[in-house]
Amino acid sequence: MASTDPLLWAFVALAFLLLLALVASAWPVWSKALLVVAVTALYFGAERSLTDVWGWPARQALPERFVLLALVVEEPGKQRDGALYVWVNALENGKPVKQPRAYVLPYSKDLHSLFDEGMKKVRQGITQMGTATPKAGTRGLSWLRPGAVDQDVKIRDLPLPQLPEK
Repeated sequence: MASTDPLLWAFVALAFLLLLALVASAWPVWSKALLVVAVTALYFGAERSLTDVWGWPARQALPERFVLLALVVEEPGKQRDGALYVWVNALENGKPVKQPRAYVLPYSKDLHSLFDEGMKKVRQGITQMGTATPKAGTRGLSWLRPGAVDQDVKIRDLPLPQLPEK
C-alpha cells in the first residue's frame, strides 16, 4: 500500500483545491459545475486506468485469438456470483504478444467446462488456442455493464507448425 500513498495524497490535494475553488472563488456557477464534473470524470478515468496498472484482471472481452495459459475458478455460492479468472496470451499476426493478460469472466457452467477441458490438455502438454467472437446482436450499451462479456468462446488444440521440406 505504500506505493499508492502519493497517488492518494494527489487526489486529496485535488479535492482540496476543488473545495477552495467552489467556496472561495467568484467564478460563475456554470464554471464551478463544470469543474466538479471534470474532477469526477478524472477520478473514474484514473481508477479504471490504475486497476490495469496494478495487475487486476481485465473486465473486458477476451482477445479474438489467444493461447490459454491458466485458469482459476470461483464457483458461485450463497453470497457471491462466481467468476472465471483466465490467463491468456493474445495472438496477433499468428504470433503471441509479449505480455500475457488476466481476464475475469462471469461464471457460467458452459464456460467452466470448456476452460476446464482446455486446462486438462494444457497440463498434458497440448497447447490450447482459443477464439472469442462477439455473440450476434450484442451491440448497443453492453459496455455499461462491467464484467458482462457477450462472446462465443471456442478452444481447440494449437496446430503443430509445419516445417518446410529439405
